[in-house]
Amino acid sequence: MTHRRPRAWLLLALLSTAVERGGAQSSAPAPATPAPAPSTCTTADYGVGPGDILEVTVFGNDDLSRTPTVQTSGVIALPLLGEVPVAGLTAGEIQRKVTALLGKDYLVNPQVEVKVKEFHSRSISLAGEVNSPGRKPLKGCIRLIDLLIDAGGFNSRASGEVTITRRDGTFEDGSTMMQIRVSGSSPTAHEQRRLETPLRDGDLITASPKYYVTVEGEVARPGRYPIEGELTVSGAISTAGGLGRFGSGNLKVRRVDPETGQTRIIEVDLKDIRNGKKPDLALMPNDVITVSRRMF
Repeated sequence: MTHRRPRAWLLLALLSTAVERGGAQSSAPAPATPAPAPSTCTTADYGVGPGDILEVTVFGNDDLSRTPTVQTSGVIALPLLGEVPVAGLTAGEIQRKVTALLGKDYLVNPQVEVKVKEFHSRSISLAGEVNSPGRKPLKGCIRLIDLLIDAGGFNSRASGEVTITRRDGTFEDGSTMMQIRVSGSSPTAHEQRRLETPLRDGDLITASPKYYVTVEGEVARPGRYPIEGELTVSGAISTAGGLGRFGSGNLKVRRVDPETGQTRIIEVDLKDIRNGKKPDLALMPNDVITVSRRMF
């Protein structure tokens, strides 16, 4: 599928730029360790299953050529041969099997070609902030980057963070979940490696929405700002241009519990944070930071 790569990276760059327009650049540090190298896959590795439609061509014997559907029992029906078990076999393996069966009792030196015409037995699910979410057929070998492009890319609500949840098996590091953030028009080596991850039957891919915090009061640029990576109080104040001329370092964070709906007020002293006396509070979606006016 390397022939698609130039188009893939160009379109990904455009999608990433659209994500960036929604807010400030992420201040999260680059990963300290490289991502595990994804295993390689090709369409030739695809093992057929029930519902897949094959194209079996016997050259010079058009009456023996068929486009059979793999049945729930894992077999296909072919002239002369009857039911042939093929579940889990690749197109190449089926081709060799049919060739051997025809050559054994029916034809001299048969020339057989087998292709997968339609893929139906395997699927992946794409959810969240993409232009075309839903259940997608796993057409042979498909990478994460291919899926995102075929789905029309991110919509305007996307944060650029994508999660792959593996329901059957694990990734090479033993985990069942992989996260990637598409944070710029030039993907890092870490991002590139993860975007090349081959997907498996049953994988769930989720494109997360942007989450925001609000900074109001005596700051240079009051407004709503997206949470990218881990955003803290001091980081949000910095993103908002810092305290205004009359801004007080004694802040209040209004937080609503998403489960109970109860509002909590958290008092934060920027001076204590800067002096290392207290930890920098990590913000949650929909937090509101209020910077009051200093009392002279």
